[in-house]
Amino acid sequence: MIRPQSGWRFVDLQELWEYRDLIYFFVWRDIKARYAQSTLGFGWAIVQPVFMMIVFSVIFGRLVKIDSDGVPYPIFSYTALVPWALFAGSLSGAAGSFIANASVMSKVYVPKIVYPLTTVFSRIPDFLIAMVLVFGLMLWYRVAPNIWLLFVPALVVLIMVISLGIGLWLGTMAVQFRDVRYGAGLLVQVMMYASPVVYPVSLIPDRYRLVYGINPMAGILEGFRSALLSTGPMPWDLLAVGALTSFAVLISGVFFFRRLERNFVDVV
Repeated sequence: MIRPQSGWRFVDLQELWEYRDLIYFFVWRDIKARYAQSTLGFGWAIVQPVFMMIVFSVIFGRLVKIDSDGVPYPIFSYTALVPWALFAGSLSGAAGSFIANASVMSKVYVPKIVYPLTTVFSRIPDFLIAMVLVFGLMLWYRVAPNIWLLFVPALVVLIMVISLGIGLWLGTMAVQFRDVRYGAGLLVQVMMYASPVVYPVSLIPDRYRLVYGINPMAGILEGFRSALLSTGPMPWDLLAVGALTSFAVLISGVFFFRRLERNFVDVV
């Protein structure tokens, strides 16, 4: 029974669970569509971060000589580029998910939050494949992880939370203003250099550390390096601030999306 709703509402989790099979098939559809008629296939999940690692290693590692917390710069940068690729791909996909699924949205009822949600889930296989090379580099450079390696799945969940939250804000606005999708690409580029991808958090003065942690990716990327490369203690202060920001963005994004979703079909 589909009834019109009004006011500020959160996601109906029971309804979302009833559509779990559809979520699975949408995730599989997105994965196949991304690599359809591709020669390298899933190899592209490794190619992009590897090329960025090479460029960053030459420019920032050799020419600029940025400190890499005592580990070789290639693995220092690649360990951050892999989770960053998950965030950037999930955010960009979620921001354009409503427009990309406009033909489905106008023909059959589906909880519309399924579209950005499946886009985020479909990026997980790329992340897992790219992580294989991380462990390969760790063996090559003889870098050992620590017990906080068990905390990496929680960091992945935080990436999904913040990318879905920002994606809901941008995706909802993109239905009304199509140029928001292009702004999403610019936002990703700005956030990359505002996050510790090419430099360590240790370069940030202590008095600005918590302010810097408002960017959730700061604590997440530093957490990956801490767990995998043992570059320092787990940045719990940055992770705490970043987690609060992530869930605040997600919850507000859900309410914003739910407030406007009933007009989506009329606009798209």
